[in-house]
Amino acid sequence: MTEEAVEAPADNPYVADPPTDFAPVEELDADEAREQTERLREAVRYHDHRYYVENDPVVGDRTYDALFTRLRDLEDAFDLRTEDSPTRRVGGPPRDELPDVEHVAPMRSIDQGGDPEEVREFDRRVRDGLAAADWDGDLRYYCEPKFDGLSVEVVYEDGVFERAATRGDGETGDDVTANVRTIPSVPQRLRGDHPDFLAVRGEVYMPKPAFQAYNRELIEDGEEPFANPRNAAAGTLRQLDPSVTADRPLSVF
Repeated sequence: MTEEAVEAPADNPYVADPPTDFAPVEELDADEAREQTERLREAVRYHDHRYYVENDPVVGDRTYDALFTRLRDLEDAFDLRTEDSPTRRVGGPPRDELPDVEHVAPMRSIDQGGDPEEVREFDRRVRDGLAAADWDGDLRYYCEPKFDGLSVEVVYEDGVFERAATRGDGETGDDVTANVRTIPSVPQRLRGDHPDFLAVRGEVYMPKPAFQAYNRELIEDGEEPFANPRNAAAGTLRQLDPSVTADRPLSVF
């Protein structure tokens, strides 16, 4: 899931060279806490986008951690946490099972072709279907490497992340909302113009460098490493404890 580059929030003191010498939380009144929380929430979303999506952070890790911690402290102290807050990425309480959720539209899988005749048959089906639809334009194919992970449907309502589900049987899948919420590259709130309701299909995966680094950590800790990145992504996304998912390097396309 990708987004275009975004401009920095205007007049937000926590975007460029942000201060981190905050006054104690208990010295703020409710209005001051609410205003600072809104500014911090906006800034942390921006920094998340620069780091995880654009790969071009504008603040260092220590500064980001200070902003994030301050936001979390304010939300906790003044009961200001929202469903789309960046602090929700750290995970929630474990669940006993993953409930089923019905897809907005069926999620189909992709057929595999192992020899030239299967590819030619696919081309015939495509051309027959286009001809039946009275389409007479040029037909071009584009090939690209496939992300080997786990397919998901992510739903936004009024621009806010609402739920996520695995493909499952194509009609219903596992509700992995709490786990997908922890993935940094999944926006919690859409920017710019957007429809009131949007269902997005994507692939959750573990990048190879992150997979290799994570497996090294498992081996050093005496634990069994994952067999491959797909198994790592699938097993991580189906965790009953979202904090486990939050601790693993997942991404989404």
